[in-house]
Formats: sequence, structure tokens, C-alpha cells
Amino acid sequence: MYSASTQIRVRYAETDQMSYVYYGNYAMYYEVGRVEALRQLGFEYKRLEEQGVMMPVHDLECKYLAPAKYDELLTVKVIIKELPKVRMIFEYEVSNEVGELVNRGKTTLVFINMETNRPCRAPEELTDVLMPYFK
Repeated sequence: MYSASTQIRVRYAETDQMSYVYYGNYAMYYEVGRVEALRQLGFEYKRLEEQGVMMPVHDLECKYLAPAKYDELLTVKVIIKELPKVRMIFEYEVSNEVGELVNRGKTTLVFINMETNRPCRAPEELTDVLMPYFK
């Protein structure tokens, strides 16, 4: 299992009239978290595209537990529980600055060959950097 965390400060533009994070912004927080989780592994997400592979989101689950608010420093924890094959599953835990869990989520992304627009296996370079966490 691999996990990594990154922090995001809630900006005013990300909130609703009650100063709560607008529900649709959690998908953006998940994206920031997974890109940074890969970067912390030494693998940049953009390298996938340079290799002709894209990773569209296949599905998204999002559970709201408590409101996150304007100017709070959120921690987005990303958990990868299995080595990717054709799909890669990311789980998320979003906590506020006092450690309260405010949101939980999950996304499944699929590796797609950009030339054929068909599913393909995860690039070896990515599975190689993840492999030590799954032994």
C-alpha cells in the first residue's frame, strides 16, 4: 500500500454563501492529491501523456462528513491499495487543520493509449516506482 499527503488552503472562490467548500470542488482536491502523490514517488503525471498514455476518470465516489471552510488548511491523503494494471484506484481522506475527517472519496482511472483511444496496461515506469510498496 502506498499513501501520500498534500495540503491545500481553501480559497474564497471555492466556497459557497455559507463559507463552506462547494461540493464540486472535492474532485479538484482529489486531482491535486493524486498528482502530488505521484510526484512524491518521483513520477510526474505529465510523463504519462508524453508517453502517449492518458488517465481519464472512470468513476468517482465522494462522501461528505463535515463542512470544510474558507481559509482552512486541508490535508488530502491519497491511498493506493493495489498495484495498477489497466485501472488505478485512488482513495482519499480529506481532513481539516484540527485533524477532523471532512470528506472521503475514491476514484478509478483507466490507462488509455492516446493513439488508439483504447485501454492499455499501466506503464512499466509507474508500476516500477510503486512496486516497493506492495511487497
